Amino acid sequence: MLKLTPAERSELRAEAHGLSPVVIIGEGGLTAGVTKEIDASLNAHGLIKVRVFGDDREARVAIYDTICEQLKAAPVQHIGKLLVIFRPKKEAAKERSETRGKGMREVTIVKPSASGTKRPSVTKVMIKGNERVTAGGSIKRAKPRQKSAKKSMG
Repeated sequence: MLKLTPAERSELRAEAHGLSPVVIIGEGGLTAGVTKEIDASLNAHGLIKVRVFGDDREARVAIYDTICEQLKAAPVQHIGKLLVIFRPKKEAAKERSETRGKGMREVTIVKPSASGTKRPSVTKVMIKGNERVTAGGSIKRAKPRQKSAKKSMG
């Protein structure tokens, strides 16, 4: 079970105030499916609220402790039938897919002056991976957009 300092707990309580319960534990109690759903919610959100139906306070406290121990989470707050649970999100390493195109790149565009007697204008421009610079120095998409056959008929 994770331990939080009182300051961290207070901050998380304030953050959880506006949240709605994402998991509801019914008459069946804490089943394997409910535990799996709580785990998935903690992975996605980090801080969640769980509503427990039932009037037995001791049972709710037992459920609270069990959830925190099984899922290595920190208990934040227990008010009535609401439990607030926190577990830091795991940083998922995002790998760049090979199917994507190139990213942004900087290109220098040199245009000769209109009269030919002055210096050429030099501009540095960021262009996207699907764009190219034409011979005239303007930026165009590398591939033309697909046109609808229906639209071109009208």
